[in-house]
Amino acid sequence: MKVLVVGGGGREHAIIRKLKEGHPDLEILCAPGNGGISADAECVAVSAVDVEGMVALAKDRQVDFVCVTPDDPLALGMVDAMKSAGFAAFGPDQAAARIESSKVFAKNLMKKYGIPTAGYEVFDDPAKALDHIRTVNRYPAVIKADGLALGKGVIIAMNESEAEAALQHLMVDRAFGESGSRVVIEEFLSGTEVSVLSFTDGKTIVPMVSSMDHKRVNDNDEGPNTGGMGTIAPSPFYTAEIADRCMKEIFLPTMKAMAAEGCPFSGCLYFGLILTADGPKVIEYNSRFGDPETQVVLPLLEGDLLAIMRACASGSLKPDMAAWKEAACACVIEASGGYPGSYEKGKVISGLDEAGQHEGVTVYHSGTKKENGKYLTNGGRVLGISATGKTLAQALATAYEGVKEITFDRMHFRHDIGQKALKGNNA
Repeated sequence: MKVLVVGGGGREHAIIRKLKEGHPDLEILCAPGNGGISADAECVAVSAVDVEGMVALAKDRQVDFVCVTPDDPLALGMVDAMKSAGFAAFGPDQAAARIESSKVFAKNLMKKYGIPTAGYEVFDDPAKALDHIRTVNRYPAVIKADGLALGKGVIIAMNESEAEAALQHLMVDRAFGESGSRVVIEEFLSGTEVSVLSFTDGKTIVPMVSSMDHKRVNDNDEGPNTGGMGTIAPSPFYTAEIADRCMKEIFLPTMKAMAAEGCPFSGCLYFGLILTADGPKVIEYNSRFGDPETQVVLPLLEGDLLAIMRACASGSLKPDMAAWKEAACACVIEASGGYPGSYEKGKVISGLDEAGQHEGVTVYHSGTKKENGKYLTNGGRVLGISATGKTLAQALATAYEGVKEITFDRMHFRHDIGQKALKGNNA
């Protein structure tokens, strides 16, 4: 078989390496890919958001299966276009992808079908939004851009001046374009966050092992939100009892709600949850694999990822197609200095072999390029250093050993990935 993976980050690298693990002879194309992915797949310079160009590539190379993983091409309808051209594809169609591409759609869906989430209001006028925040006068206040914003469209305002600045940033300055034309203002929920990715064919849903992301750029959950600075799996706070409750109160109701709305979801549905004193609630949905959650979830998968993806696409998913190792996995992100703000590219990365790897850990490349046999930084999040172990402590120790040995100028990483989980601190 010949498979086309759309995207070029750490998530796509993790997917490609898992596909190769089950099918060493599989021919894999990745568009656009990156420096590290080029060691595991043939990279083709087609933008992930070029729907017509990607369909043309699939036709030209006569691929057998397409995996569309980033949020933007899903929101643009790439899966619809692939299916119209006769290609089997993993991922939701454009209508179903709205569960991530529109926060307003997602919140209204949860409200209509009684799926537990934070209380909220929707605004398309910044003055009215600010009036609402002043009237409620409760902080922290959560302000979310309606559309996609590179994982940076959620701002937690601690006071009125921060709220006003957030609305200016999103709605007036349009930092993320039309994504900020509407905002959702919702109550701040306290508790432990957990991510649960799931395979689904629109009827059957198979949750993956839970994970815990670390969004803030600095230690102790300080600084601005990022796309994710590291993650661990499984989350010790996500017990079997909570998992059962989530299936009954959140996962299955979401699947039924999407079907009832005429847009059944097929692909990878990501549940961003918070475990509150009142039970689990939905913070957000993603319409695809998370990044960097994928880098700790897929290493624990016992099963044929390609077979699972094809079953999702064909409506034949079975719960027993996926099982999970009795182990833990940790991933620490090495980022460019200055991220998530401005940063320099082109820094030489030391500590990697010719395949962009390092003994003892798995290195997932997010923002790299390869020139003259050397790997260079080419993005904000550069590498994900991932390791498995019998325990979380072992996995973290191995991952951080790798971090010490893989370096580049002005490299930034968090030193406390997984510490709350190790200490059992759910605050």
